[in-house]
Amino acid sequence: MTENEPSAVARMLGDFAPKLVELTDDVLFGDVWKRSELGPRDRSLITVTALVVGGNTEQLPFHLRLARENGLRVEELVEAITHLAFYTGWPRVMSAIGVAKTVFAE
Repeated sequence: MTENEPSAVARMLGDFAPKLVELTDDVLFGDVWKRSELGPRDRSLITVTALVVGGNTEQLPFHLRLARENGLRVEELVEAITHLAFYTGWPRVMSAIGVAKTVFAE
């Protein structure tokens, strides 16, 4: 995304939920993700983990791609999801690994 190009969330929801777009772009990705206490790689791993644990597979493709951009290898992400099977439950992990397989096949 360039500075003049709308974000993905702005393209998806801009006219429908402008405040949510503003909070996502300015607070979440403009502030929280930029904080120096954790690097982007760590934030991506935490976010992917939280999405898997919560069963939120709708946001998983975006964050799996972002995790790759932020330096995580496919093998690391698959291992993290596999590890979660014993802590969050088999059905959630099976759903998430299916999404991951599709995303990483692109």
